[in-house]
Amino acid sequence: MDLLPGETVVKEGKAAILFPSANEVFYNPVQEFNRDLTCAVITEYARELLSQKGVRLVVPGEKERVVVSLSEESQEMEEVQEGEQKQGLEAPVAVVGEPCEQGLRVLEGLAASGLRSVRFALEVPGLKSVTANDCSARAAALIARNAQYNGISHLLKASQRDASILMYEARGRKDRYDVIDLDPYGSPAPFVDAAVQAVSDGGLLCVTCTDMAVMAGNCGETCYNKYGSVSIKAKYCHEMALRIILHSLDQRAGVYQRYIEPLLSISADFYIRVFVRVRTGQAKAKHSASKQALVYNCVGCGSFHLQRMGKRICQGKNMKYTAATGPPVGPSCEHCGQRHQLGGPIWAEPIHNTEFVQKVLSAVSGNPSRFGTSRRIEGMLSMVTEELEDVPFYYTLDGLSSTVRCNTPSLLQFRSALLHAGYRVSLSHACKNAVKTDAPPSAIWDIMRCWEKNHPVKREKLSETSPAFQILSTEPNLQACFTVRQDANPQSRRRQLVRFQENPHANWGPKARARAGGAPPDLDDRRKQLQNKRKKPTADTSNLKNFPCKKFRQGLCSQGEDCCYSHEPQQEKDTGATME
Repeated sequence: MDLLPGETVVKEGKAAILFPSANEVFYNPVQEFNRDLTCAVITEYARELLSQKGVRLVVPGEKERVVVSLSEESQEMEEVQEGEQKQGLEAPVAVVGEPCEQGLRVLEGLAASGLRSVRFALEVPGLKSVTANDCSARAAALIARNAQYNGISHLLKASQRDASILMYEARGRKDRYDVIDLDPYGSPAPFVDAAVQAVSDGGLLCVTCTDMAVMAGNCGETCYNKYGSVSIKAKYCHEMALRIILHSLDQRAGVYQRYIEPLLSISADFYIRVFVRVRTGQAKAKHSASKQALVYNCVGCGSFHLQRMGKRICQGKNMKYTAATGPPVGPSCEHCGQRHQLGGPIWAEPIHNTEFVQKVLSAVSGNPSRFGTSRRIEGMLSMVTEELEDVPFYYTLDGLSSTVRCNTPSLLQFRSALLHAGYRVSLSHACKNAVKTDAPPSAIWDIMRCWEKNHPVKREKLSETSPAFQILSTEPNLQACFTVRQDANPQSRRRQLVRFQENPHANWGPKARARAGGAPPDLDDRRKQLQNKRKKPTADTSNLKNFPCKKFRQGLCSQGEDCCYSHEPQQEKDTGATME
């Protein structure tokens, strides 16, 4: 195919995408990790589903299946049993780029350029069809061109529909999709209701949220309007964002007697990504209330407590549902005397399926050349397998030390103190210096009190009403031991895996929303305008404020064409000097 004027070719994975140079169709290259991870998850989901139908998946570059174990010093590799190998070789084969009659039907509701869908068709075996939908006519035309350019028009179909209407029309049992991927620019809230109805029983729902400012506590009222949950500013805000979207998905699914099973939930950079399996069942859908919880967060010391929304009691073969009792805290914090904030409701159950995550990790580790971000996927999933499943939220070392105004202990010292005290502890993929533990807040602050005794602060400088003064005024009931233990250093950290995003290039964050007329020609210049002024001071200040004032735009400025933004303050300053 010949390129149209202004088009360029963008290559990612096995796909080569025709992309307009103007910002008419949205594309963010930093989301490659998101797309790589999605391909890996859908591959393992398809392998799990099609193996029940006797279909074997063939992934390019993948040899014998291996199981990665992080429990030992050395990385163990266990081969699949010979009987399973022989049975697999005799089964029907599903390969990439070709339709599988018993395969999965995939829908990408907001496809933009179609890159994600093209990669599904070229890299994920076991697919029956891929529908790439976008309401933009330019995007739909580009998707069709990209499908033809990559030679997958027989597998990928472009669609120009409203995503919600398209999914509402697929609510029938025979019309539902096996996999639905939602990656909107901003919030997925408008599409959630349709998505939980259009996915098949046991189907996979993949959702991305990029409105992190709303979900991380900056706009709690907006978060409630979109997701039915109040977000609060806290050190664990990124994990709370994951639990908020899971609560929203489960709440909407419960309306239709459905429920979710989280497979993998990732907080990465400026967005979050969740993969959930949606199932149908009236009995289990009733468990939803007992899986949600309110959060009491202390504004002084950051201690938090969860209050379940409901309670279920097993009585033989029957299940009894009752209202929960609470609250778990008093009018003020027992540690620092400050008030509590109330957030939620949130999803309070595990946010990962460790068994499924282990399968994805094994496949990525055994075929590292498949994805461009394989090293980061391996590091991220390794941390996920090490996280405590039944412990919501985490503390941060810098947050704890800042509260009591003392030096910060090393990560290994603090983890060792918790282990010596008999508690479990892990890291969190959502924050570099996070400490996730089942220890109660009283034990956390006892450890910090013991640390402060070895590294004393100037008590006379502390206000009597400050959280630090209130916490340090109490003697610890637990005598902490900070001797470093060998098991305090997790395998992912010991192996120095790439666990967090490294800045790929300048201005790599969220991109501008796509426009019908394309991006303005001076977009890059506008981004750089007034940036780094403090880092790179200049003696020439003539061009720093050469913008017209409001009166100039209204035609009322007396300076005429010589008007600049700061002429009035400068004029008053000169007048004052003349009067003196």
